[in-house]
Amino acid sequence: MTRILTLTLNPAIDRTVTLDRLVPGEVHRARAVRDDAGGKGINVASCLADWGIPVTAAGVLGAGNAAAFEALFSAKGIADRCVCVAGETRTNLKLVDPAGTTDVNLPGLALDPATLRAVRAVLAEEAGPDTLAVLAGSLPVGAEAGLYAELTAELKARGARVLLDVSGPPLAAALSAGILPDIVKPNRHELEEWAGRPLPALADVVEAARDLNRRGIPLVAVSLGAEGAVFVRGAEALHALAPAVDVASTVGAGDALVAGLVAGVFADLSLADTARLALTFAAGKLTRAGANLPGRGEVEAVATTIEVRVLPTR
Repeated sequence: MTRILTLTLNPAIDRTVTLDRLVPGEVHRARAVRDDAGGKGINVASCLADWGIPVTAAGVLGAGNAAAFEALFSAKGIADRCVCVAGETRTNLKLVDPAGTTDVNLPGLALDPATLRAVRAVLAEEAGPDTLAVLAGSLPVGAEAGLYAELTAELKARGARVLLDVSGPPLAAALSAGILPDIVKPNRHELEEWAGRPLPALADVVEAARDLNRRGIPLVAVSLGAEGAVFVRGAEALHALAPAVDVASTVGAGDALVAGLVAGVFADLSLADTARLALTFAAGKLTRAGANLPGRGEVEAVATTIEVRVLPTR
């Protein structure tokens, strides 16, 4: 593969508000406020650009506040193939205090048929046999739950490989379709929803991932938060452990893991080295505000410290 394409149909400006302590029902004074152009696919593109991989970002942006996204694309050299429509891209609130991050996600722009046709035209122009397409994030108002399944089929018909990072009904629809993505990255809760059962142990996670392998999805990565992530492909099942880091912001950490997974696949690394890179991207992003990675040397140094364990399979 020589081209990476990300799609974000429901992007957002992430407004991170830092508080001394979040107490429901009380008035708070913010210690800091930061705005970052985001959305899952855009965050993935941002981290890949930091790593030095050429990437194209497609999606839908509101013209009223597109400048924040355009500035990000220009600063990082990300090719902009987003469709601009009337209105403003939503703003999501991230309320950060010592206990963690509280997310308040607002509704986004509605996706009308004309805009969807324009997005499909962009994907048709950009995707080919040399492309890995990352479809990520929630669907906007006006989109049917099966849209990602449809786009996966259209992209694969053009020879592209597809990585899917979505949740809820869109994930269920995509996993029950006749044409499946090549890579999926659910978290444990999302995998439990699909499997219809709790997955308390790593062996349970591996078995559910194996079920997806057997359905026809070659690579499954399951993020486990502070426990790291599980990677299952072919006869291999690996558990990459998350390193201890000083957390500046958790915003976009899962998207950074996806970016590391993409970078490993892009470089045709072994599954173990891909797992290390994915966990390293996530850890590096945790030390930075926004979807940004540390310098390459720092990332490579952390990668050497990531422990990857071989998991037994049933």
